[in-house]
Amino acid sequence: MNNSVSFNVDWAIMKSVLSILLLFSLFHEGSSQVCSSFYLMQQNRNIQFAQTSNKGISNGSIQITTSVQREKDNVLSSMLHTSLLNRDGRQVGSGLYKVACNNGVLMVDMAMFIPRQQAEQFNKNQAVIKKNSLLEYPAKMRTGDQLKDGHFLMEIDNNGVQQILQLEISNRRVTGTEKISTKAGSFDCVTITYQVKLNVQTGPIVIPLNFNATEWFAPGFGTIKTQSESGITTLSKISG
Repeated sequence: MNNSVSFNVDWAIMKSVLSILLLFSLFHEGSSQVCSSFYLMQQNRNIQFAQTSNKGISNGSIQITTSVQREKDNVLSSMLHTSLLNRDGRQVGSGLYKVACNNGVLMVDMAMFIPRQQAEQFNKNQAVIKKNSLLEYPAKMRTGDQLKDGHFLMEIDNNGVQQILQLEISNRRVTGTEKISTKAGSFDCVTITYQVKLNVQTGPIVIPLNFNATEWFAPGFGTIKTQSESGITTLSKISG
């Protein structure tokens, strides 16, 4: 009597399974590597943006420190500790923001697009966020591409007076390419134009603010410069 057990292995199927596992491993590693090239996705980075008027007068700066990276379901995320400084270097605002990346698609907290004047008035840490879509930057962008819109809504109780801030970024379009040089270096960028609609409500009074803006974005790295009627924000330093 033969008590041995035989196994029939379909090597063609086994080879296919191994190939799929290998491809998944390469995809997972490649996705992480692509995402980690963005400066906002790099651990313990100190990033500085200079802010000026359109006439070149300093309005202050933005200081960002990156931390707490997490990867889940192939999505890499990072928290940004942000300080808003006036031209004398005094802190006039702060916030904690989230960015994420999935296979080279960068997704940025909409609260980071609140104009400086309104950001000084609203303390995000004390606000109740009602709606916050992450603004997406595709891994590949070409002239003529239409990008996704973004929406943000938050409420805050300011000494018993309710304030509501609504922000909408729409009509985002890639309009060309340009090389941008700053104190942080020179970067090959795509140019993105968009429209900003901002409503600030204090009690029954609503103050609308609508303007056009342009952003210079280095693919695989991040935003280098933005400009609107309210001024210019430029990447000036990365360390750490």
